[in-house]
Amino acid sequence: MMKRISLLTSDTQMMTVSIWREEENDGRFEDYQVPARENQTVLDVVAYVQQHIDPTLSYRFACRVGMCGSCAMMVNGAPRWTCRTHVSKVVSNDRLEVGPLRNLPVIKDLATDMDPFFEKWVAAEAVFHPSATRDDPMAAITPDDPMRIAASEAIECINCAVCYAACDVVENNPDYFGPAALNRAWSLVNDSRDAGQDARLAAVGSNGGCHNCHSQQGCVQYCPNELNPTLSIAGLKRETTKAMFRWSR
Repeated sequence: MMKRISLLTSDTQMMTVSIWREEENDGRFEDYQVPARENQTVLDVVAYVQQHIDPTLSYRFACRVGMCGSCAMMVNGAPRWTCRTHVSKVVSNDRLEVGPLRNLPVIKDLATDMDPFFEKWVAAEAVFHPSATRDDPMAAITPDDPMRIAASEAIECINCAVCYAACDVVENNPDYFGPAALNRAWSLVNDSRDAGQDARLAAVGSNGGCHNCHSQQGCVQYCPNELNPTLSIAGLKRETTKAMFRWSR
């Protein structure tokens, strides 16, 4: 059903945006006519529909400036932060399609359930296990330490799940931990202060772990922070293989 907005002048340029609407597993794309503005983002368009056309539209956002990642959605079939995605860069034939992130359950419309994403962080032991207490002296780690450098290359993840939505392995193997959880695990493998390495390597070497990765690099292509989870996963593959030989002695 086409919905049109009011309070527009006769010379206002319009475009069509198709937005996924879903509730109780009944979903479809619905078309809306919205004004085409200079420098507008996809999030601007979604917000316009919710504020001026259909207040029942559900979506998630927070900072609006590319810091939190909570506004991630599928835009013309690709996972993106909608607050930093300008319509002019992605619109095709004056048409825009916006849907919920792939590979995650839909709560309603564009809002997905992030629980499975974070549960896999826990399953991958992608949490810090301290080796000292707050009463112990702080460990000195120099910036040029090789482990520190490797960890630094992986720590800018903000949990937006764009890589998770981009991953074809996740789509075909629901047990796979996914790029973000394994990238975090790799940063902790390179943290000399962490005391959970054996448990972590056992976890990431399990059936849902790093050896499922096909190195297609969809996560690298779409990561808004330009991280390389595929490289991190390759590191985990090396370390889990080494650990397997150590444990078999």
